[in-house]
Amino acid sequence: MRKKQLYDLLQSLEGKRILLAQQESPRKGCSDRENEWIQAVTGELPAVRGLDFIHDDYDGVAERAKRWNEQGGIVTICWHTGVMDNTYPACKEENPDWENLFVPDSEENKLLTDRWDRAADALKQLQKEDIPVLWRPFHEFDGKWFWWGKGGADAFRRLWRMMHDYFEKEHGLDNLIWVLGYADDVLQGWEVEPALFDIAGSDTYRGETVHKKSYERLKQLYPGKLLAFHECGLIPKPDDFFSENCAWSWIMPWHGTNLMSNHPDRIKEVYQDERMITLDRLPGF
Repeated sequence: MRKKQLYDLLQSLEGKRILLAQQESPRKGCSDRENEWIQAVTGELPAVRGLDFIHDDYDGVAERAKRWNEQGGIVTICWHTGVMDNTYPACKEENPDWENLFVPDSEENKLLTDRWDRAADALKQLQKEDIPVLWRPFHEFDGKWFWWGKGGADAFRRLWRMMHDYFEKEHGLDNLIWVLGYADDVLQGWEVEPALFDIAGSDTYRGETVHKKSYERLKQLYPGKLLAFHECGLIPKPDDFFSENCAWSWIMPWHGTNLMSNHPDRIKEVYQDERMITLDRLPGF
């Protein structure tokens, strides 16, 4: 399976090279804007394309993931969704009844799993073509600004296990590499059983940083796990990652102004560095 081949590739690169990733805009008709800008500035494309099931764009995400795979790239998918509605405001404003959420056939449970079924069906389209996915649900959970963190650490762990079992056991999805995505400082007390995920990560938008404190914190919490800098704004110099022994598996600027606030000269520097893997430099998997 290509899932194993991709994971083996990530392991082989650990500490030596960093994959360049880019989150696409979820706005209709704008999904290629970021990559077009990067290509215009550097002549290159990122190795990893970030997508989002937001706005019920399940089939659209699956189709763009297939096209990216055909180009030889890696796919990572996150999901801004609420229980009641699949929008960005919903994922921040909702605060479900946590007791009912875990009760089979309750209103909250059915709303949640019905949406999970739709996402799983889209992921099955990719599984059918043996396309592995770096799957990053419930990101920034310890930040507690999204509904999935508002119930506290124990409720989140239960929710994570519930989705993991639902996708792998109920739906038989075996093409997912599970990415556990913390926010900023990686808060104590939010640990998840290592058997339930494959890669740990953290993100931050606090200026230009290699995010070393969180890198070391994750290394301490989850020895042996690969680590990802799964969202950022400003991108540091490539030398900084390696001189500070902080070579994440990949780094991914968020879309829109988060990417385009970077000076074009910095984007060129990052994309031209041989230690940073672009689509053209990505080994086959």
